[in-house]
Amino acid sequence: MKRRQIAVVAGAATVLGLLTAVASTAARPDDDPVRLAATPEGGVRVVGLPCLPSSFQLGMTNAGTADLYADVELAAGGPVVLDRRLVSSWLPAWDPDHTVTARIGVTVPLDAEPGSYEVRATTDGAEVTVPVEVLPQPPKGDGANLALGEQAVASSTHANFDVCGAVDGNTDSEQWDTLTGWNDGTSGVFPDTYDVTLAAPASISRVETWTLDSTRYPAARYGLRDFDVQVRAGGAWQTVDEVRGNTAGRVTSTFAPVTADAVRIVGLASNNRDYSRLIEVEVFTS
Repeated sequence: MKRRQIAVVAGAATVLGLLTAVASTAARPDDDPVRLAATPEGGVRVVGLPCLPSSFQLGMTNAGTADLYADVELAAGGPVVLDRRLVSSWLPAWDPDHTVTARIGVTVPLDAEPGSYEVRATTDGAEVTVPVEVLPQPPKGDGANLALGEQAVASSTHANFDVCGAVDGNTDSEQWDTLTGWNDGTSGVFPDTYDVTLAAPASISRVETWTLDSTRYPAARYGLRDFDVQVRAGGAWQTVDEVRGNTAGRVTSTFAPVTADAVRIVGLASNNRDYSRLIEVEVFTS
């Protein structure tokens, strides 16, 4: 299973694609066999929220006739933060040419000024430039999903997933395990917990829990069967809904308004008794 991120929602419903990048290759010496590229094409877009990072794929190709070891240095402008500054790889001189790729994570701080910036990847004689657009933060007022992009933590996370996968604005189960979703890392061991800390305390009265429910993986077989919905009020967790025997992909929990600063899903059992699986957790005001 491969894990890639993500979607961003501006407001409560508009999904913006985050995985985009444009590559322009600078001139290089004729004797330099390394070729660099960044994909996909378009331009990286990122929001300054803890769980709405972006990324691009750096491609490295040896167009020469001898195997070599390449070091690619990365530099970011403005508030852009990269998850690595150096990519090193063995590049075989295969025919036809073979491209080695590396995922480069891109984030910005909460107070990042919206605007256009760039990332540069360079070797001794090759360079690729990736534009980065920092977007304004989505609104978090009445009617907005307060959990979108906020910091998530879990009791465990399967190695093929990212803990942010259930607060990225993507509710499409067909994209579980490829672009979105969360899976705990302890097969057959319950309970599992998935917490989302809100940006500020808010009076909430509705939580939407999306569990796995796709054509290939129906909820009645793979989704969460038994779970509790909890909120943290005054530093203490309290249960606001107990869901048992669930076979649906989406569960709406409504309750009397509670001023809380975090929401937790407690997975107690899945329909195939192995993992807790979430596609998205959404939180709304009273």
